[in-house]
Amino acid sequence: MASRASVAAPPIVERRYAVAFALVTSLFFSWALAAALNDVLIRQFQKALDLTRTEASLIQFAFYVGYFCAAIPAGLLIRRLGYKNTILIGLACYAGGAFLFYPAAAAEQYSLFLVALYVIAIGLAFLETASNPYVTILGAPETASARLNLAQSFYGVGAILGPIVGGLFIFSSNERTQAQILAMAPAERAAWRTAAATAVQGPYIAIGLVVCLIGLLIAFTRFPVIAHAKAAEGPRRPLFAVLRHRWLRAAVIAQFLYVGAQVGVWSFFIDFTKSQAPQLSERTTAFLLSASLAMLMIGRFSGAFLQRRIAPAKLLALYAAAGALLCGFAALASGMPAVGALWLTSFFMSIMFPTIFALGVEGLGEETESGSAFLIMAIIGGAVFPPLMGIVSERIGGVHHMMLVPMLAFAGVLAFAVLRLREGPAK
Repeated sequence: MASRASVAAPPIVERRYAVAFALVTSLFFSWALAAALNDVLIRQFQKALDLTRTEASLIQFAFYVGYFCAAIPAGLLIRRLGYKNTILIGLACYAGGAFLFYPAAAAEQYSLFLVALYVIAIGLAFLETASNPYVTILGAPETASARLNLAQSFYGVGAILGPIVGGLFIFSSNERTQAQILAMAPAERAAWRTAAATAVQGPYIAIGLVVCLIGLLIAFTRFPVIAHAKAAEGPRRPLFAVLRHRWLRAAVIAQFLYVGAQVGVWSFFIDFTKSQAPQLSERTTAFLLSASLAMLMIGRFSGAFLQRRIAPAKLLALYAAAGALLCGFAALASGMPAVGALWLTSFFMSIMFPTIFALGVEGLGEETESGSAFLIMAIIGGAVFPPLMGIVSERIGGVHHMMLVPMLAFAGVLAFAVLRLREGPAK
């Protein structure tokens, strides 16, 4: 019995780290909610602010450019102030950006909404740059990928609630088509658009208040200090020196492609579904998106335990291949079969972000936070892909064929997984 215990796999989360793990995991939920609401805002602002699909996609551009700009400053702050203080700064920015939605909606100015989203994204970049590596090092190295997948499972919970909140509190039950809006008298049209723009105020004020509450809980909780995070008191390598690790560089590229594909698919899921099944209401399609994101949560919970038996790179390869095939089918098929394929893609997206992240920072030791900064910068893919897909939609093949773009991105993730699998664990 003693020999069996000595070789037993370590737990995914050790008891001594349970409280810190639970609080950090709540952050995954909070930033998922913000990201998922963007998918609702794209559809809402097309009508409320009279935007084209490409103009509305600037919501994602502003959001993910914020990530890109803040990731390296966040990495530097972690080195100077530690994980906990960086998380608190991120929460302050997140709440501030959410509160900015109130004056932006009152003014009905798209540019102000973009500023608010940019501020939120700055905060989320601080949270992700600190939280993702903190989870990977909060326990045994061999369970790092499984632990991050478990924490990221709660991202799925927030992602599910985002479209539900949008469907219930942002999308109107009195839906109007673009033709009906244009047929309104000018005064009636202006009143309808004002109501549609101000519908976002309540949800974002509530989000800001919840984020403040999470910040207070974290501020008064003692976080464990990780050994390697405090070990080196001598000179540390420059931040960019971490890029000498070629598998980190490969992981950054794979993360760029994955996040771009994820954001692109979810951003246009409602538009895509309406084009294939026009009989469905916007509220119904928002709930359908929420059900798709439930598949993401299921995939992450199951993936956390599957990776105790299947090599993370091998599981990543299988899921990336499935994602590419499903997006290709959605682009070439029509009607509800195409919608169903796109709907199922979320399940296979599930393990991609945390697994790529864990494989990228594997073996980095005291440079983990530096590697994390570059992997979070790769989230800029979410800013690039929606406008690119919007251009494909408007100039090449309509909303139908835009899904070829994420198909190619998933193929790139597959290539990373296969190469990583051949290489074996990082030294």
